[in-house]
Formats: sequence, C-alpha cells, structure tokens
Amino acid sequence: MAAWETLDRHYLWHSRWYNLRQDRVRTAAGHEFTYTLVEHPGAVWVVPVTGDGQVVLIWSYRYPVGDYCCEVPAGGLLPGLGPEEAARRELLEEVGGQPAAMHYVGRFYTSNGISSEIAYVYLATGVELGEADREPTEDLELRLVSVDEALRMARSGEISDGPSALALLWCEALLRP
Repeated sequence: MAAWETLDRHYLWHSRWYNLRQDRVRTAAGHEFTYTLVEHPGAVWVVPVTGDGQVVLIWSYRYPVGDYCCEVPAGGLLPGLGPEEAARRELLEEVGGQPAAMHYVGRFYTSNGISSEIAYVYLATGVELGEADREPTEDLELRLVSVDEALRMARSGEISDGPSALALLWCEALLRP
C-alpha cells in the first residue's frame, strides 16, 4: 500500500507542547484534500508501584473536560530527552517518585486519526514517594491502591483516561508475580 504524498504544509499554530499543522495531500488513488492534524513530540505514561506493591494513581483536573480524571503520571517528551528520561522526570515531578527500576512496556499512537503523538509506557517498580515538584497547571491528588484495585478501575472505566487505562492493562503480567 502506497503512502500519501504531501503537496504542501503550513502551520496554523505553534506552542511549546504541540503544533497545529495543515497539509495538502494526495492519496495513492489520486484524491487530493486538506488534512489538519496535531503535530506532537510524543509522551510517556508511567505505572508507578511502591516497594510494598501499591499502585500510585493521581486524580488530575482536566480543563478540556471540566472534570477530575484518574490517571497514572504522564507527560510530554522534551527535545534532547529520551522516553525513559521523560518517564523518570514525570514520575518525580508529579508524585515525587524515585524508582528502583524502570521497565519499558511498549508504545502506541494515542489518536492516530488527528495526531502524530506516540505514547511510551513504562512500569516503575520499587517507587519511593517524596516531595513532588508540580507545574502550576497540575491540580492533582495522589491515591495509592492495590494492583487488583488499579486493574479493576482500568477495566471498569473508572480510570477514564484511555492511555492510563491501557498502560495499566499492558503492565498486568508484570504486576502479578
């Protein structure tokens, strides 16, 4: 299957987190149209587990949906930082977490119809919690739950952030000895 050809590209908007881009494209079948997408550098989702086996979840206020959502720590990639470094940074920033070990679990596209964002999933084990260093936009509350409870919440929809739920489910085999 042939890829689409980009005929023209311009940016509608830039921010430090992502850009809004509009491309004029031609499909392999010769159809031409305008495609608008979010150009994103990628992000990480970290499933943190303490030394005594508790999963660290956060309830974070999300302005676009006007609600608190249950999530695992997550954040965007920055230039010059690889995904594991970003995972460690987000863990420390959001929950004050220092892991004994980080395990790469996998990657996926978060919204491949409208965005180029790639999500990298890590399991952080032996996490010791300390003082968080949150950004001013981070309005969140920490909660520790058992592995069984975290997985139940991911399956039931109580964790409404899709990437967080998927990250937990992908880690299941590693969370159960």
